[in-house]
Amino acid sequence: MKLHLFVLDLIFLCISCGASGLATTLPAASASLPAGNLTGVGAGHSSGSDPSSSKSRRKRYISQNDMLAILEYHNKVRGKVFPPASNMEYMVWDDALAKTAEDWARACLWEHGPPRLLRFLGQNLSVRTGRYRSILQLVKPWYDEVKDYSFPYPRDCNPRCPLRCYGPMCTHYTQMVWATSNKVGCAVHTCHNMNVWGSVWKRATYLVCNYSPKGNWIGEAPYKVGVPCSACPPSYGGSCSNNMCFPTLKTNYLHWFK
Repeated sequence: MKLHLFVLDLIFLCISCGASGLATTLPAASASLPAGNLTGVGAGHSSGSDPSSSKSRRKRYISQNDMLAILEYHNKVRGKVFPPASNMEYMVWDDALAKTAEDWARACLWEHGPPRLLRFLGQNLSVRTGRYRSILQLVKPWYDEVKDYSFPYPRDCNPRCPLRCYGPMCTHYTQMVWATSNKVGCAVHTCHNMNVWGSVWKRATYLVCNYSPKGNWIGEAPYKVGVPCSACPPSYGGSCSNNMCFPTLKTNYLHWFK
């Protein structure tokens, strides 16, 4: 299967990172539709800064609607895993992770990074050209990898990828549903010229999502199987919502836009 899929003006690529033993600096391509990473050439064209922010505030590289859509989609996926998870934690937005994602997205580099942070963070990347209706069009291909995943360990997808991967991938999906990765922060940026596997893409929309604690540890399953919320960490105080361990004091992620 070729890495590049050219469908009219729609092109999509995916990269996942965040595993001990996985290549943390080399990109892995999605076998479904295409995804990617960093830029300075696209500065000044954000895919959504908060419209309510004053000019004196720092420009943010994701809109409130995109942030909510990404977060809600992750929790929807996490709450419906099969087989069911006994220790799946509800994911919250983290503005510190979003800031690190901003810094990387603005560089418009098709690779994971920065290396100093990848020791502690998981990372999924996506890039596309052409028009799109929803930010979820850059996120859903990560979930679509579920078709190539068999719990607890994949049979067909390749968790260890060279510079370019051929065949099925599933590490984007497993990072999304890694039970203990309970924080996410993302940024989306328009790169006017982005080098993707040797080709220059014009006006590429680049999404970076960072996760903490990192997932995709080699030899470990993404979650424990069992009755939902039956193996939640004590810190959750027994609180459960939509099959996920739910924080008793929910993080108000909207403060990031205040």
